[in-house]
Amino acid sequence: MHAPLSPQAPAEALRATLAELVDGLPPRQAAQATARLIANYRGATPTDAPVLRDRSDVVAYAAYRMPATFEADRAALGALADAVPEWTPTGHTDIGGGTGAAVWAAADIWPDPADGSAPRPVTVLDWAEPALALGRELAARAPSAALRDARWRRARIDAALDVPPTGLVTVSYVLGELTPADRTAVVDAAAGAAEAVAVVEPGTPDGYRRIIEARDRLVAAGFHVAAPCPHSAACPIEEGTDWCHFAARVSRSSLHRQAKGASLAWEDEKFSYVAATRFPPAPATARVVRRPQTRKGQVLLDLCRDTEELSRETVTKRQGPLYRAARDTAWGDPWPPREDPAP
Repeated sequence: MHAPLSPQAPAEALRATLAELVDGLPPRQAAQATARLIANYRGATPTDAPVLRDRSDVVAYAAYRMPATFEADRAALGALADAVPEWTPTGHTDIGGGTGAAVWAAADIWPDPADGSAPRPVTVLDWAEPALALGRELAARAPSAALRDARWRRARIDAALDVPPTGLVTVSYVLGELTPADRTAVVDAAAGAAEAVAVVEPGTPDGYRRIIEARDRLVAAGFHVAAPCPHSAACPIEEGTDWCHFAARVSRSSLHRQAKGASLAWEDEKFSYVAATRFPPAPATARVVRRPQTRKGQVLLDLCRDTEELSRETVTKRQGPLYRAARDTAWGDPWPPREDPAP
């Protein structure tokens, strides 16, 4: 058993742990397993068996999907934390968590208590034992006590799923593997157990539709949307014309580049998400829903606003500090910044 890594942020610790995991992994085997997993990831057909079937599948997933899932989850949970800055989850259950990307992301957003008190209880539920086994192996080396103490439980992710009460429930890159009936039941189980729920899906039209379905069920269950939306009303995007999604920058390892036939040292993970709370949050006044366009002396921001509409705002150089803030604003950020620039 490896000793825990020296103190560092979970993001850096996860990268270091995964680098050790894939050291010596046969590139051809990794490429074949990755290709099959990518085909499943992009598919639209639910499965009645775990996607991660054996150790080779799980290692391939951990090396080539876990970093991207982690960054998407961290972005979604970071937006949740911004909307509820005084709240910290008392516990965390990750439904369909696989190797644990979402619990690593939560550990990065909400670190262990600084006063040395007991860390929040963390539970990962998944139906693939090979994924749970590798998740335990990775977490054993985590700098976070919450991760090292996490429980990894085998459970079918379907309508019979039982989720005990907890602070936070995450459902990350799972709904696309389920039948419509099971998707509904899993979201309802999350809503019935948690103070806050975050659901993350691929940033595709299908992924966005699943997020909207989950969002509608959470709102119907009495939750308030904390992020990315500035309101809990219906999404202003006309169905079939566009979809709401964001991007997280992911560093690629050399094996990652080899398996994907890529040359760049990074890629953008496109994802859609909703984070909602039982208690009233303080959502952004508006959210940047496309990459900002920087032109000479101005920045164009496409926004979803708390007035339940989409609009474009042009911020010009004459607006001084606000213009400088706009130049630093990224796709997915709140607008205006939480700390408004001085006039």
